[in-house]
Amino acid sequence: MINIEFSDAEIKALNYERYHYPHPRVQLKMEVLLLKSKKLSHKDICYLTGITPNTLRTYLRTFQKGGIEALKEINFYQPKSELNQYRSTLEDYFREHPPATVKQAMNKIEELTGIKRSENRVREFLKSIGMKPRKIGSIPAKADPEKQEIFLKKKLEPRLEEAKSGKRVVFFVDAAHFVWAPFLGILWCFTRLFIKAPSGRKRFNVLAALNAVTHELITVTNDTYINANSVCELLCSIALLDINGPITLVLDNARYQKCNIIFELAEFLDIELLYLPPYSPNLNLIERLWKFVKKECLYSKYYSEFGNLKNAIINCLSQTDSTHKQELDSLLTLRFQRFEKAQFLEV
Repeated sequence: MINIEFSDAEIKALNYERYHYPHPRVQLKMEVLLLKSKKLSHKDICYLTGITPNTLRTYLRTFQKGGIEALKEINFYQPKSELNQYRSTLEDYFREHPPATVKQAMNKIEELTGIKRSENRVREFLKSIGMKPRKIGSIPAKADPEKQEIFLKKKLEPRLEEAKSGKRVVFFVDAAHFVWAPFLGILWCFTRLFIKAPSGRKRFNVLAALNAVTHELITVTNDTYINANSVCELLCSIALLDINGPITLVLDNARYQKCNIIFELAEFLDIELLYLPPYSPNLNLIERLWKFVKKECLYSKYYSEFGNLKNAIINCLSQTDSTHKQELDSLLTLRFQRFEKAQFLEV
């Protein structure tokens, strides 16, 4: 029998910590010692708390050596993987040669270390070194990160700051061409599903200007082609808005957006045209809206009539400031992907 004399302060602290300490294992230790302070037998303490006599003796000796603070220490046994000794080597290798599957990683680990582990163990190890499945992104091969950075710092960001303070209105402009064809998405299902593929190449074209701050959307649509006349129509629609202050349109370098008729009309309407560096879709905010519309209206959906496709897209775009506002506000932030720090996959 281990005999311990408890002070009033210790009993008070044990009584408090058994309810208020954040970790349940420590609460149990406090309960055990409190019962001990009440002169209960070891047999009764083990029965009431569900611990073994050896565990009880361990708690009591811990208290004798270090008091209540020692009881708060939690030292779980955590077996270490043999792979840890190769952690640095494997991390360096997988940074240069990311595996496509866990099985591929498992075979490579066995080849490099001589240690064979199950797919589950290898998956846990990969997570422990900071790896997880990530979708590969693409960057236009001709994109110039340096030009993009200069454009951001010297042209786009200053205008966006003015827009946020109400001194300017900035619109991001782009056209999307929604083809009447199947867009195959991913669904949770019991067997592989199929959707019908409409015949023909009809498409619904949307030229739009997205307000960088309010996310108000101005659109011009047709079933034929987007051309300079479409851009002129969009410019006129923007000019008719009740806007006080300078207006900037951020556009890509499509030919129909860089011609004399556009330059002359923009100058007449006092609208600034700010052209993105070549191959810079990552800097055009409205590109994210097009991805959202495709996800909402096209992926894994079949429209028996072309008109139904058009109506679905029009309805989605009309709800950007209502039904979809919360989701779009988190999607259309003024943070842009930069390529200068991107890690490229070497083949």
